[in-house]
Amino acid sequence: MGRGVKEDKMMPKGESGCFKLTVIVLLLNIGSFVVPVTGFSLKFCRISYNIAICSNSKLNTVPQDIPSTVNGLDLSVNKIKKIQASDFKNLSLLMQLDLKRNLIWQIDPGTFANLIFLKKLNLNNNRLVQLGDGLFDGLNNLTELRLYRNHIRAVAPTSFKSLTSLTFLDISNNKLQHITRVHTILQHLPNLWELVVKNNDLTTFQSWELTNSSLKLAYLDLSQNPIAVFRITADVFPNLTWLNIGGSSKKLQMKWDVHNKTFLSRVSTLDVSGLQITSDDMETLRATFNSSLTTLRMNAMKRTHLAALINISCTIPTLSALQLERNSLHYISSNFFQVCINVTELDLSDNPIRYIDDHAFTSLDGLRILSLNRNKLTSVPVAVRNLPTLEELDLSKNNISTLKCNDFANLKKLRQLSLHQNSISALQECVFKDLIRLQVLKLQNNTLSKLNGAFKKYLPNLKQLRLNGNKLTAIKHGEFMGLQSLQNLSLHENQIEKVENGSFIGLTNLTDIQLQSNYIKKTELDKGGFNHLINLRRLDLRDNHIKYSYSSPLPHPPFSQLSRLETLAIPGQHSRGKSKLPSNFLQGLTNLVDFSARNIQLLSLAKDMFKYTPRLQTLDISSNDLMEVSPELFFPIQSLKSLYISRTSLWSLDFLIDAKLTKLEFLQARKNEYSILTDSIFSSTPALVYLDLQGNSFTCDCDNAWFSKWALYNTQTQVFDAYNFVCNYPPDLKNTKLLDLDVRSCIVDTEFICYISTTCTILLFMAVSFTYQFLRWQLAYAYYLFLALLFKTKHKNKQAHDQYDAFISYNTHDEPWVIREMLPKLEGEQGWRLCKPIIDNITDAIYGSRKTICVISRRYLESEWCSREIQVASFRLFDEQKDVLILVFLEEIPTNQLSPYYRMRKLLKTRTYLSWPRAEEHPELFWEKLRQALNTREDLGDDRFLLVERA
Repeated sequence: MGRGVKEDKMMPKGESGCFKLTVIVLLLNIGSFVVPVTGFSLKFCRISYNIAICSNSKLNTVPQDIPSTVNGLDLSVNKIKKIQASDFKNLSLLMQLDLKRNLIWQIDPGTFANLIFLKKLNLNNNRLVQLGDGLFDGLNNLTELRLYRNHIRAVAPTSFKSLTSLTFLDISNNKLQHITRVHTILQHLPNLWELVVKNNDLTTFQSWELTNSSLKLAYLDLSQNPIAVFRITADVFPNLTWLNIGGSSKKLQMKWDVHNKTFLSRVSTLDVSGLQITSDDMETLRATFNSSLTTLRMNAMKRTHLAALINISCTIPTLSALQLERNSLHYISSNFFQVCINVTELDLSDNPIRYIDDHAFTSLDGLRILSLNRNKLTSVPVAVRNLPTLEELDLSKNNISTLKCNDFANLKKLRQLSLHQNSISALQECVFKDLIRLQVLKLQNNTLSKLNGAFKKYLPNLKQLRLNGNKLTAIKHGEFMGLQSLQNLSLHENQIEKVENGSFIGLTNLTDIQLQSNYIKKTELDKGGFNHLINLRRLDLRDNHIKYSYSSPLPHPPFSQLSRLETLAIPGQHSRGKSKLPSNFLQGLTNLVDFSARNIQLLSLAKDMFKYTPRLQTLDISSNDLMEVSPELFFPIQSLKSLYISRTSLWSLDFLIDAKLTKLEFLQARKNEYSILTDSIFSSTPALVYLDLQGNSFTCDCDNAWFSKWALYNTQTQVFDAYNFVCNYPPDLKNTKLLDLDVRSCIVDTEFICYISTTCTILLFMAVSFTYQFLRWQLAYAYYLFLALLFKTKHKNKQAHDQYDAFISYNTHDEPWVIREMLPKLEGEQGWRLCKPIIDNITDAIYGSRKTICVISRRYLESEWCSREIQVASFRLFDEQKDVLILVFLEEIPTNQLSPYYRMRKLLKTRTYLSWPRAEEHPELFWEKLRQALNTREDLGDDRFLLVERA
């Protein structure tokens, strides 16, 4: 697209030149202009990773300005009621479409016909009542369809006919009342792998109503349906491995009737949560799944005798995982799991358990995973010490306040321990002494104020330690020196004020440390406490009390030893007052990629601040008081890809012009004072694909005419929320939308100008070529005719005598003959006054002589000047009607050879002439006739002297 030029005021120079409208295009008579491709400035959406995000925009219809190139569209959380057949016709490249949480009650037939590449379709939480015939026509490649929480009661026989590639279908929380509705769905889905039909109104499940026996179905969820009878009389699910038949809120018992144990012989996971199951029913279930079941979920079994069910289910020899969440268990006795000798995973989460017998898990000598989170435990149960094979233990969200030295005794294989969200206030040095293989320890969100050396000696294999959300006030020297394998340390949201020198000694493998939201001050950084973290990749110090009031270099930069650090976030300012950063604050960070100095009340940045960080790609200096930024700041970081400069009080983005950030892709500059944006800014950032300028106050006049057009039509850079940009000046246009402003009066279409000028140039060239080829002699004659008219007008009132008797017109190649033969005879012997050619004023010379003698040869006819002389003389002949022209031929030139010289041929037809070749034998006669011709009267008449017979 060419960029317009504003009238009267200087506008940015246009990008496109006249050269792209070539002669070929003009010769093809292209009379119309190309309509610009719709750009990225969408009224209600934004583009992210080629996905149009239009969620939560209060839309009533599908927007029609979405680029046809997107492969994803998110229209969730809007107010769309009806989907029309034309809504997606131009979005044939879509691979995922999200329409959840709208008010959709109708979808027109053929709506999805063009979406041949669509893989995922989400229609959850709408108001569909029925699925009509051919509703999903065109979706042959769809693999995932979600219809959760609608009001679907009816399914037409061919609704799912086109969905031959579908592998996942969720049609739960609807109003399906009969299994035949499910059959209508299944008969057209040969590749369906997972079907979720939970929380409908199915009252029976009879296999004879499912006639299709070629199903690949592996996951079937029928939970929360009021199924009274579950009867399988045929092998309709030969591939089923996961089955959920959990109960509904309606208090109904389900009759379980499986005629052949082999019908469900592949099911490994069974969920009967919430069902009212008697011991006899459980025996039937046990018999059905006795050789395949590995995971049994019996959550929320509030109206059953749970202990009896556990004893029966644990006799299944293949059972290894038992889930018992939300079962109102208060106490676990010693014989509760006595039969469960094969169980390796036990989930007792979300029960009000207060006490566990010390021998409750004695029989579970192979247990690897134990979840006791969200209970009422006040201490670590002694029972866990009897689980030497335990690898994961979750005790989070209990009421544990104290940890003792023997709490985790014998757990030498434990790899993950979760103790977060308890009330632990302190640790003991010996508490983790036996956890030699522990890799993950979660202690966040307790009330820890002291670590008491708990991490100085033990936990040699710990890789992740979470201590955030506690009440730690200081990190002492060598506090973590026993954690030589630690990679991730979370200390954020504590009350840390003091970080002693050597606090992180021993953490040579640490790559990530989070210290944000503490009370750390500048003096702690100056101690060099981070110098031991030689392999650190990420350091977060946001929201601390670190403040520098000077920009002069530091004697000991705080991060000078962290050469491998890639991400650094320095604190936002808690206290009042402006701050600066020392010019060598980042010294040593040669591999830094991401730097955030957000909200630290910076007044300025030293020009050489980033000379130490040549690999920097992301820079965030938002929420500061940087009213001006020097382009030189960016010279050392030419690899920068993302720049955040929101809320910095900047008045202009012109610094980007000289900064020349050619790799910059993302620019967020919200809530500043930018009023005018020129194309020079964006031509200096050719890689820019995302621009966020929300909350700026724009000037709505011709100065922003270019930007308004560019925001709408450029196809590379997405200008986020451009349709909501508001004018702040001039006052009469305040609160007007920038893109609603009519800027046609400001813009001259350079493409149109180029088109017209190029057309005119080519037409002129063609006219000149034609004239030169066919009319050049006529034009030359007209030129001399004009000169003669001027001469005649100039001398019409003058009666001056002729200056010469004759003007001699000849070619320079014939000059020897004129000098040797003609001049001696005419001037020497006969006494005539003769005038030879005068280049400066031919017309005056001819009109100043009584006669004009043309000495004609072949070279004479080819001479441009001689042609002009004879043209002037012939004009005098015809205009004044005077016998002024004498033709003397030095060569015999046949008439047919005179054809190109049409004016000479015309003269020969009306004039007499002398021929020198014919006078070779009688030269004296030739000169006598020439003398007589010079003596004749100038008036033309019938008595004129005949020189020679005409050829």
